[in-house]
Amino acid sequence: MDDIKRILIATDGSEYTREAVTYGLWLAKRLDAEVTALYVIDQTSFVSYPMDSSIVSVFSLLEKEGKRAVEEVREDGESMGVKVTPMVLEGSPTRKIIETSSDFDLVVLGTLGRSAIAKLFMGSVAERVTRYAPCPVLVVRSKKR
Repeated sequence: MDDIKRILIATDGSEYTREAVTYGLWLAKRLDAEVTALYVIDQTSFVSYPMDSSIVSVFSLLEKEGKRAVEEVREDGESMGVKVTPMVLEGSPTRKIIETSSDFDLVVLGTLGRSAIAKLFMGSVAERVTRYAPCPVLVVRSKKR
């Protein structure tokens, strides 16, 4: 584990990813690693809609939420003595996390721990990132449901 110096923590700003953020920062502190906090604005939700003012305002809200989420991780890291670089990207969360992970030694992300049937119909970002990321992935299951 001595070779883990750059950790990517993916967050959606929800209480469900909070435990993953906390664990990722704790691990970074112990490994003396730098962290990048990543929030991805899910553009796949908007592809079939025309870009009118209502879509633009929703996108703006998501952008603000993303900035708030990664800033919260940065502040938590700062209080622990961990350097955190905030990053907000646009696109498919799965694709962006996988693409970005090529620059990191470890990805940390949370999951709700949904049932197999829910995953079958909805898919799972955590499952796909675990399968396709070029580096190790630590999935932290939320105790909240």
